Amino acid sequence: MLRVGIFAAVRPLARPGIARAGQQLPTMRFFGTSSRPNVLESLRNAKKQGGFSSNFFKSSRSVYNEAAVSRPTQQEAWKRYAITAATVAGTVVGVQAFLNRDTRDALSAGEQSYLHDAFKYTGGGLVVTALAARSMFRAGLPFRIMSANPWLVLGVSLVGSIGTMMGTLYTSPENTVQKHLLWLAFNACQAATLSPLFFVSPAILSRAALYTVGVVGSLSYVGATARTDKYLYMGGPLLAGVTVVALSSLAPMALPLGMRALAITESIALYGGLAVFGGMVLYDTQRILHHARLAERGAMVPDPINEAISLELDMINIFIRFVQILTMQSNRRK
Repeated sequence: MLRVGIFAAVRPLARPGIARAGQQLPTMRFFGTSSRPNVLESLRNAKKQGGFSSNFFKSSRSVYNEAAVSRPTQQEAWKRYAITAATVAGTVVGVQAFLNRDTRDALSAGEQSYLHDAFKYTGGGLVVTALAARSMFRAGLPFRIMSANPWLVLGVSLVGSIGTMMGTLYTSPENTVQKHLLWLAFNACQAATLSPLFFVSPAILSRAALYTVGVVGSLSYVGATARTDKYLYMGGPLLAGVTVVALSSLAPMALPLGMRALAITESIALYGGLAVFGGMVLYDTQRILHHARLAERGAMVPDPINEAISLELDMINIFIRFVQILTMQSNRRK
């Protein structure tokens, strides 16, 4: 579980694609020094004119309109939807063909129930995170994040994300109220970290969400139907991969890198992270089934919330990288 705690704190600092989208929009450069005077000036003007909320909605709407891509024609829109659907379907078929040639027998009733409970909490946590992130965006939290010191934001993210996650993991499932409250607090911390994503065009966010569902769904199906414990050996290599991805994300903040080195570290954090967290979905799915078998034998207490946290963080990291990739593709077409 250490790998999710390490990388949960560095997600707001590992968005090269979104940062590039801000090259034409100075106010979108996350933690950039050039954005701070504009943000602070807009906040001061809002206070002088009386009423932060109305002025914020006007300013955020203007930023949003400038950042959004131009509206495509109906023919282009249908073409994009067809390409997206074909990509998702091809991913499902390809993953099934290459990774799941040897399948296992049907899941037992206990395994099915435990896996369903874990995915219910995963879906519920993602819904809570999305709704809370949208509310925080409308309340102006991203502007405050951009105007703050990046190291302060990193420290608060570390304390909030890791603290609530560890509190949830180490709370007994028998203590239902406390565990659910900590779980909600964990999702709130994720929402605060992800709220600046709403600066991105809704078309990109929806496509990234669809890609994420297709990839995670296919990998979860492979993990659930593959031979028993086939992918559990991947835990150590994947942990090492997450460490490399996390260090690549933090390197531009701590080291004076040239343009070529910066591009290499961004590629590792983006595409390497996509591969690593895809492998994590396989590993976590089979780990859930392994824990289900232990629970059936009475060797452990079933705890679907703990299982859901790992899957939720895998999906969030995959989603963010798809947003970055689609944003970079959109910028190249302009």
